Amino acid sequence: MVILNAMVVLSPSEGDRPIVVLSGQRVLWAFSFRLLTLLMFALQSELRSRLGWAVIWAIYGGLPDFQVRRLEGMGFRPFLRLEELAPDVALIQALKERWDPECHAFLFPWGHMVSTLEDMVRITGLRVDGQAVTGTTYTSYQEPVERLLGLAVRGEGSSLVQQTVLQASLGVASVRRQTGEGQAEYMDRMTEDARAVMAEEEGDAADRDLRRFLTLVIGKLILGTKGDPVGFRCLPLLEDLSSVGNYAWGAALLAHLFDSLGTSSRETGVAGFFPLLQVWAYYHLPSLGLGVAR
Repeated sequence: MVILNAMVVLSPSEGDRPIVVLSGQRVLWAFSFRLLTLLMFALQSELRSRLGWAVIWAIYGGLPDFQVRRLEGMGFRPFLRLEELAPDVALIQALKERWDPECHAFLFPWGHMVSTLEDMVRITGLRVDGQAVTGTTYTSYQEPVERLLGLAVRGEGSSLVQQTVLQASLGVASVRRQTGEGQAEYMDRMTEDARAVMAEEEGDAADRDLRRFLTLVIGKLILGTKGDPVGFRCLPLLEDLSSVGNYAWGAALLAHLFDSLGTSSRETGVAGFFPLLQVWAYYHLPSLGLGVAR
């Protein structure tokens, strides 16, 4: 039984209306609940900003038609047309805590369950068959980054580039929403900014634009990392744009997500594409009451 201490006081600003001031365990509970609410909101915002979904959507909308057709030929169009999903932080963290690293599956009271390649295709539309997304790790990425993207890495031995730098190279120098600006106006402004710097005809400049965009998509969505920097270890795979569609990007996304789930449960969130986990759980855990009837 919770013991509740309380006293009634009169507030000078409220006249004779009594105000109940709680103390003891109830105050501690209220404070803890408020702290948890703020933490969940912060994690939700952090997960959403980590993906940078709105920015990628806006840049995608600014691509010329011939670039959109190239992305469609590579198999990325269904993935890029996914609607943004608000992070369900509690669900993601609960799934992470049930991850069994030895079996690479979620451990539930009734047994193990795991997202499959079939789930990956149905949810994201990315290819799961084809060449493996693998390659050589270089001691320095400065040369390929300068040659293929026209950018500079963070350090001599780094494989990361600041997301803001990559976005700025695609025309979106600032992602801050202006005062009084609605979501539609915000997206339209970023799309127009991106469209203004994109090469309008095929050629070396257009190839560079597409590699920059693919680096952002792969580095923030498919093989996402925690924090602002975008990884470009896959950049050598983008040198020959005609072969990009031959790789199993969906399988790489799933493997990267599984690897992220294997980190300590004390670490909040995951580095991979968390919407896959949410949609998978909504479909396969009907007790949540959030799935869609098949």
